[in-house]
Amino acid sequence: MIKSIETENPAAATTNDPRWLSVLERDKKADGTFYYSVKTTGVYCRPSCAARLARPENVHFHATSEDAEKSGFRACKRCKPTGLSLTEENTARIARVCRLIERSESSPSLDKLAKYAGMSVFHLHRTFKAITGLTPNGYAAAHRSNRVRKTLAKTQSVTDAIYDAGFNSNSRFYETSNEVLGMTPTDFRGGGANAAIRFAIGECSLGAILVARSERGVCAVLIGDDPLLLVHDLQDQFPKADLIGNEIGYEELVAKVVGLIEKPGLGLDLPLDIQGTAFQQRVWKALQQIPAGSTASYTDIAKIIGMPKAVRAVAQACGANSLAVAIPCHRVVRNDGSLSGYRWGVERKRALLDREMQA
Repeated sequence: MIKSIETENPAAATTNDPRWLSVLERDKKADGTFYYSVKTTGVYCRPSCAARLARPENVHFHATSEDAEKSGFRACKRCKPTGLSLTEENTARIARVCRLIERSESSPSLDKLAKYAGMSVFHLHRTFKAITGLTPNGYAAAHRSNRVRKTLAKTQSVTDAIYDAGFNSNSRFYETSNEVLGMTPTDFRGGGANAAIRFAIGECSLGAILVARSERGVCAVLIGDDPLLLVHDLQDQFPKADLIGNEIGYEELVAKVVGLIEKPGLGLDLPLDIQGTAFQQRVWKALQQIPAGSTASYTDIAKIIGMPKAVRAVAQACGANSLAVAIPCHRVVRNDGSLSGYRWGVERKRALLDREMQA
């Protein structure tokens, strides 16, 4: 009678299973995809369980928690495989804290936020930044900035917009208005009036490329087939700004961005002027954490920013990105790994990913 490999050598059966690597690495991304039981303890765990690693000959894998329990194993009290994982619990808590910040007329104190989340101040601050990419104060500031942008578009009073957004005084807002809006509130309301946007156009392997820069940094990287259409796109973004093209020295700026396209491993050592809503900025920060040569799904990004149900909104934020390559929205794909839409064309997205994979 021929015995199975699992019967003859249970340790080899475990170590040869690709799921074992997830257990060794305590991979949180694998949580929910399978469970493993340990016959010497009688418990089953998530792949990310922090308990002492079991000997492979005592491990058995299960597709679901129900399968593990039917086999006679009980849930681990440490990783709690039948409930939310610690990461999921923290993400849900931070999502609730974000909603509290958004509902509040002024920024809640860290103490108040920590009590609301049921966490220590230190743990809240560290976890909030790990999940959203921003500190609680930074998130509150970004949210207020978004409210200022929306209100400025509807009211003739800059003062009303400032107070409606939760700033306690005009002076407090004006100290950071250039950082918040990229220009003064009056100029922002005027569609960029009085703001100088310098740009240059070049060629790269993906077609024509336009790079624009404000006083704060690169504010647009646009790619297309027709240089004139790229200029029109820039005009749509800053309809009343003073657009200054082809100044001496700006070819070097384009060359640095082209270098990033042709050789992704070089990186982009340029300041960016990132203007967007609080939500968009959270998404874009998450995109900047995806290494060259790697991809993430829209679902992954939604989870990272603490809003797992906001998959469609994440896709919309990717589509609103006007800093091609500098903010790598091309690294976001569908859950099955296939390519989705890209502001500058799916073929360009495929070319960028292929180039990064080969770098």
